[in-house]
Amino acid sequence: MIKKTYTHKGTFALESGETLNDIEIAYHISEATIDRTKPVIWICHALTANSDAEDWWPGMVGKGKLFDPDKYTLVCANILGSCYGSTGALSINPATGKQWLNGFPLITVRDWANSHELLRDHLGIEKIHLIAGGSIGGFQSMEWAIMHPKRFEHMMLVATSYMQTAWANAINETERMSIEADSTFFNGDPNGGKAGLAAARGLGLLSYRGYEAYNLTQSEKDNEQVENFRASSYQRYQGKKLVDRFNAHCYHSITRSQDTHNVARGRGSFEQAFAKVTAKTLCVGISTDILFPPIEQKRLAEYIPNAVYAEIDSDFGHDGFLIESEQLSGIITNELLNANSPNR
Repeated sequence: MIKKTYTHKGTFALESGETLNDIEIAYHISEATIDRTKPVIWICHALTANSDAEDWWPGMVGKGKLFDPDKYTLVCANILGSCYGSTGALSINPATGKQWLNGFPLITVRDWANSHELLRDHLGIEKIHLIAGGSIGGFQSMEWAIMHPKRFEHMMLVATSYMQTAWANAINETERMSIEADSTFFNGDPNGGKAGLAAARGLGLLSYRGYEAYNLTQSEKDNEQVENFRASSYQRYQGKKLVDRFNAHCYHSITRSQDTHNVARGRGSFEQAFAKVTAKTLCVGISTDILFPPIEQKRLAEYIPNAVYAEIDSDFGHDGFLIESEQLSGIITNELLNANSPNR
């Protein structure tokens, strides 16, 4: 996929009432010149991913995979607030001439969806055959489909929810507390907060994987072990791995954005909000997901007209949507793409 950046000249109004000027949206697209004969699949990424869906979703995206660039035009845009090219906490605040850092304004999920709509318009894409989102990618997908229902023919929501629950909010707040406990986060250094970010990642992983995955992959083989546990080294390794590729200020910002998600806000009820959706929708739960348990996807299927529910059986909890590509591909093919394949 090809990485590009779109700069939207002018004012971008945020849901909070604040504004950003000349926002940049980093995105990847599967072809330099859009082939208007191919259906478009728009992929919305999860929390710390980037816009290169082939990089972080290799089991689903690529030649010979379900989301094949030879069959579809593929687009994925980086969310505002992230550190992978779109406007965020590391961008320059024009009022001060310095990086925003902790002063970056609150971005909501609806702001994310509105930025996607700007990019869609820039690319001249009128119809999106399928919008696909896992985790908070699902947040973006459903908000966009509510605000602009005629754009979408199909929608796939996996391991996601109609709102940020108190449980998920508590996890995010505790992760932010971990970052804030690192005094370097507040010293004006864009690289500050690294130790806090590593701790936050360790906490987040517990909710992404859960009991089954940790006991399956990190249990000790030696019954005499009293220190240097596999699970301990795994947590530290994963914390460092995120620190090496992400930024504490951006992580703090996008988790706050995640917490704004509630499709019923300002729309009366969940049923009233989703009544606007016209896309044929597939809601996929993961049997062991403790972050967004299957009951939440089942409710989505009840709230959204013309929606069906399916479930993946996995030992890997919430991360199953990134790992169980064969199961997920089969479900999407059977429920959404089979009768509408561009090759049929």
